[in-house]
Parts: sequence; C-alpha cells; structure tokens
Amino acid sequence: FVQQTKWSLQLMTQRALEAESNVEKLKQEISVLQGELESSKVENENLKAGQTTDPGAVKRNIDFALQNLHKIITGANWSIRQLTLGVESLHFVAEVLESTGKISEVEAEKE
Repeated sequence: FVQQTKWSLQLMTQRALEAESNVEKLKQEISVLQGELESSKVENENLKAGQTTDPGAVKRNIDFALQNLHKIITGANWSIRQLTLGVESLHFVAEVLESTGKISEVEAEKE
C-alpha cells in the first residue's frame, strides 16, 4: 500500500510539473498574443489616421485587419483550452492527494 501511495505521489508530481510547464508555455503564448494585439491596435490607429476614400484600399485594410483578428482569436482560444486542461490536471492531482491523505490517516488509525 505504501509503495502504491509513493507511486501515486510520483505520478501526481510528474503531472503537476507537466501542468506547470504547460502554464508557463501558455503564459508565453498569451504574451505573444498580447503583443500581436497591441501591434494590431497600432496598425488600426494608423489606418484610421490615413483614412482614404478609395473603396479598394478600404476593403484591403478591412481584410487585413480581419485576418489579424482571426489569428489572434484562434491563438487565444488555443491558449484558453490549454489553460483549462492544465487546471483540470491540477484538480485531479489535488483530488488524488486528498484521497491519499485520507487513506494514510485511516491506515495510521488502524495501527
């Protein structure tokens, strides 16, 4: 039983470390996405400042802005999914640790 508990703890520790690694990667991704968002905001302001009446130029600017917006949305959705998976993993680890603690308490009471 003790060996099984140790193995479970090692497995949970490994999962927790992987989740922490995923969180760090996601933080980096969020940082990149925030940079892209800021860049798009600046570009949007520049486009507003240089407003034109040429319908073709306006359409190209709108298409470009939409492409960037879709990239940002896709990246944000991916980051959110990854964060959610990391959180779920951490909840699982916490539940297993709580169960292990309860089992250890019962075993200690039996002795």
